[in-house]
Amino acid sequence: MIGPAVAATGELAPATPSARRLLGYAALPLTLFAALVAALASVPLPWSVHAAWVPSLGVDLAFHVDGLAAQMLLLICGVGSLVFIYAAGYLAGTPRGGRALLLLSLFLLAMIGAVSADNLLLLFVFWELTSVLSFLLVGFSHEQEKSRKSAQQALLVTGGGGLFLLAGFLLLGDLANTWSIRELIAAAPHLVDEPLLPLALGLVFVGTFTKSAQFPFHFWLPNAMAAPTPVSAYLHSATMVKLGIYLLARLDPAFGQLLLWDVVLVAVGSITALWGALHTLRERDLKRILAWSTVASLGTLTMLVGLPNPAAALAVASFLFAHALYKAPLFFVVGNLDHGAGTRSIDHLTGMRRYMPWTAAAAALAALSMAGLPLSFGFVAKDVITAAKAEAELVALAGHAAVIVGAVSVAVAAVASLHVFWGRDNASRDAHPHEAPWTMLLPPLALALLGLLFGIMPATVDPLLAQAAQAMAPELGAVTVEASYDAAPVLTALALTLLFGGAIYAFWDGLHRTLERASWLDAYGPAAWYQRKLQALSHIAAWHTRLLQHGLLDRYLLTVLAVVTAVALLALFLSAGRWQWPAAQGVSLPLAAAGAIAVAGALATLRARDRFVLLLASGLVGYGCAALFLFAGAPDLAFTQFAVETVFVVVAAAVLPEIRGRRAAAPALPPPARIEPLKLLVAVAFGTTLSLFLLRAAGLPFDTALSEFFGANSVPVAHGHNVVNVIIVDFRALDTLGEIAVVAFALLAASPLFKLARVGRGGTP
Repeated sequence: MIGPAVAATGELAPATPSARRLLGYAALPLTLFAALVAALASVPLPWSVHAAWVPSLGVDLAFHVDGLAAQMLLLICGVGSLVFIYAAGYLAGTPRGGRALLLLSLFLLAMIGAVSADNLLLLFVFWELTSVLSFLLVGFSHEQEKSRKSAQQALLVTGGGGLFLLAGFLLLGDLANTWSIRELIAAAPHLVDEPLLPLALGLVFVGTFTKSAQFPFHFWLPNAMAAPTPVSAYLHSATMVKLGIYLLARLDPAFGQLLLWDVVLVAVGSITALWGALHTLRERDLKRILAWSTVASLGTLTMLVGLPNPAAALAVASFLFAHALYKAPLFFVVGNLDHGAGTRSIDHLTGMRRYMPWTAAAAALAALSMAGLPLSFGFVAKDVITAAKAEAELVALAGHAAVIVGAVSVAVAAVASLHVFWGRDNASRDAHPHEAPWTMLLPPLALALLGLLFGIMPATVDPLLAQAAQAMAPELGAVTVEASYDAAPVLTALALTLLFGGAIYAFWDGLHRTLERASWLDAYGPAAWYQRKLQALSHIAAWHTRLLQHGLLDRYLLTVLAVVTAVALLALFLSAGRWQWPAAQGVSLPLAAAGAIAVAGALATLRARDRFVLLLASGLVGYGCAALFLFAGAPDLAFTQFAVETVFVVVAAAVLPEIRGRRAAAPALPPPARIEPLKLLVAVAFGTTLSLFLLRAAGLPFDTALSEFFGANSVPVAHGHNVVNVIIVDFRALDTLGEIAVVAFALLAASPLFKLARVGRGGTP
């Protein structure tokens, strides 16, 4: 029997799970997918579930599934099932493989919650869960610095955007007086004239753009390719990055008639699509090529959501579906190449069909759909997109961007299929290529074949996509996605796309070299801004640490007092119009004497150089305060103050000679330094501010409710005629118990010091 593996350090190496064991994790998405299909076949949409969560805030556990949510759920569970099967083969023999699939399971549940939530705050909870789980999955290989930095970047961008989204949700909820998404959509026509609506939508834009990698927040997505390939195929192609698109599509019925909404989405989507297409040509790593083409596709989806016509809703639903059916299998293909050939660089991948024929078949089928060729669902989606653009009559930017992005998609499809698998086998490699196991072949083949099946019979998915489109555009009537193969505009657009795409593929290497020399893209792009901001943050943190975390207690106290004084003065200034100064009245002699004692003690502490005298002077301040409490009618507080001050002074006085005895001569305090203006200013300002606050409080009308309550209930409730005693021992018993505990702890703290003092003088302990 072979024992557990031992690492070089002598410690037990982590167990490496087998593919059969990891396949067990696929039971969750498969079960959910089967249940979802059965429910869709038997129970008509929509579905709603509602339960109280935080009734006092109007927050409920509300879930609502309509056509759009159902489409997202099918992608999450359907593609997720194949991702889990693929991951079982990909991560077999990998330490922490089970952990990755557990995180993927949690991510799947978070995505289900996000797309089905009908409460803004509930949606935000699931939204942030996807960001946190994405951080853990991107940083799966945390021993590598690249993975750690990519995970950090993804979390900072998407998590930071989530905070903007929360602020937008709070504003929208406050404007509409509801947290329900359906009620918000219904109330949207009445919010058009609200002055805060543009701000709320701007905050929502930031949140969705960061999640769905829109310009200028797009750069985190290609860097997230440091994640394992199953994670890239699931999170960054089929699910998480589409969550922002989903939210925009969900809110489109509410705000789609606003010019701000349409202009921002069309402009940002078009710029993102063009920027992603441009950067696609700068890459040689096949996985990053697919990542940048995903950025371009997400930009196209955002642009489609912003098109001001109902037909665009069907285009969004169709492209969401088509993109998942071809991009996820292509990521799987990249994983197979990495697994079987040991590289993802297109410079070292040619003629791979000889070694990986099944992977080559999956790549060819997925590439057909990505290129939008007839008999693929990608062609059907392009047909619907062309129709939507024709009806939009918006700016020409959308149409030109779509043509360029489509051409680059054709070129990427050709690279992923023709260049890698059907060229000559003349590239140098460090490993001998071999085919992947069945767990890594079934998922890409299944998804690619589905793309072909739905392209041949597009009416099969009509019910699903039609309901999704109607959820985004309720005014949309009965629609179908059946392709118009004989339509001249569609075939013309396809011919132009194939022509431009073929040209880009033919001159790929030359374009790559030209764009690689365009260093300004790296120096001035958003990714460079992010790096500069991180560096600035570290410099600010260092400056802040040197300024505030200097280790000098007197400066800490000075800073705290200065900040408290500034905040208090600001509060006083804002309430200056409501000031009511107390009426002038005489001060009794005992109160004046007690105050004089405290002031004298405070002044003495400033001048005392001997430690014993300093101790007595500080005690004098405490006794003066206790006398003030006594003459002001608070004998219980005065007693506590007297007791604590007495114990403190006696204990300290007993210990001080012992310290002097052990040191030959107790060093005197340093000579008094000259008055420091800053400290004097802060001290005077703090004292003045506190005095103003006391005067402000004294000028307020006295509320006699408590006095009347205690006076009326002292005898009948507490059976005591001394109202003060009744308050202390009955109505405020816990407060009194706390005061007693203070005295008791002071005594307990003093007793060991007395014992040490007696032992030092030769007495018995």
